Amino acid sequence: MRTLTVSELTSHIKDRIENDHVLANLWVQGEISNFKAAASGHLYLTLKDRNSCVKVVMFRSRARFLNFLPEDGMSVLIRGYISVYEPSGQYQLYAQGIEPSGTGALYVAFEQLKEKLHQEGLFDDQVKKELPKYPRRIALITSPTGAAIRDMIGILRRRWPSLQIILVPVKVQGNDAPGQIYSAIELVNSFREVDLAIVGRGGGSLEELWAFNTETVARAIFSSRIPIISAVGHETDYTIADLVADLRAPTPSAAAELAVPDGLDTRRYIQNICSRLTRTVVETIREKRQRVENSARSPVMLRPVDSLTSRHHQVVDQLQKQLLNTVSQSISRDRSRLSEQAGRLQALSPLATLARGFSICTSEKGEIIHSSKQAGKGQNVNIYLNDGSLDCEVKNRYPANY
Repeated sequence: MRTLTVSELTSHIKDRIENDHVLANLWVQGEISNFKAAASGHLYLTLKDRNSCVKVVMFRSRARFLNFLPEDGMSVLIRGYISVYEPSGQYQLYAQGIEPSGTGALYVAFEQLKEKLHQEGLFDDQVKKELPKYPRRIALITSPTGAAIRDMIGILRRRWPSLQIILVPVKVQGNDAPGQIYSAIELVNSFREVDLAIVGRGGGSLEELWAFNTETVARAIFSSRIPIISAVGHETDYTIADLVADLRAPTPSAAAELAVPDGLDTRRYIQNICSRLTRTVVETIREKRQRVENSARSPVMLRPVDSLTSRHHQVVDQLQKQLLNTVSQSISRDRSRLSEQAGRLQALSPLATLARGFSICTSEKGEIIHSSKQAGKGQNVNIYLNDGSLDCEVKNRYPANY
């Protein structure tokens, strides 16, 4: 019996596995766990079911074509081949393609990106820019061939003939489309005199419309200085670009109608405004003329001297009379109030009290004596009468007997 080294054993097993036609190209279904995206771009995960698990690696050259990001717990179908990783002696599934089980990969990618951009606020109404009401110059970012561009140009020319249209041709499907659309939006934003841009294409399958579901195009639309209308596919088609754009049009033709006003309606509106202005001006002139004619027939204009002499003299006389009456009444009221106040003061005057036979007694210091207790026997006091005063000495004190 031959003795093998570990390397020889591992190499033998690897050769046997790689020469098995079943293991060379197969689909494996399971649930993802331990998913890791390495900085190198390679993807590592474990694919498991209820009883078993297998290590899976997907190299960067294949991973970059995935339309979604695998996640733990996701049920997937993996296409690839089985081989042995010799340094660990472990067999692995080398993935060449991954699809969500039961749900299309594109749909999963759409939902993942939609949720991510929603959380970042790219869909918020507050950040959407207002479209110009009367644009002078519009950029069309779309394929230069096909019915969509012809329809848009035809509608724009018919509705707003003075409009300047700038066509920025791009691919609208395929791997190069997102990059070209991104560059076209940047280019249009470098033009200072472009008022509005329409980004879109005609209808197609989800795969054909996929360029407008990419993060590259979404961020280009969000960062645009110029308002952008998204017009992708048919009315039932909804893309990430529609959600980010400042306005979503159900079709390219509808985008052209939303982008500019109807020239005929605008012309009729202007004509109506002009007619109203003309009627207003004519009516104002007629009214002013009537006022001038009425003024010319007034007495002031017919007899200006009379109006400036006798009539004004009469007014002056009347005003003078009113003034004298007002002054006289005011003086009379003030004299009456003064007399009334003087009477009140006279009634409150100490002199009036003395005149009625009363007297005021004060101490030598001039303090008014209110009580007999304030003056002791032998104390000198002053008594003020109506016609003079008396210096007295207290001989005795008697209590009140009245």
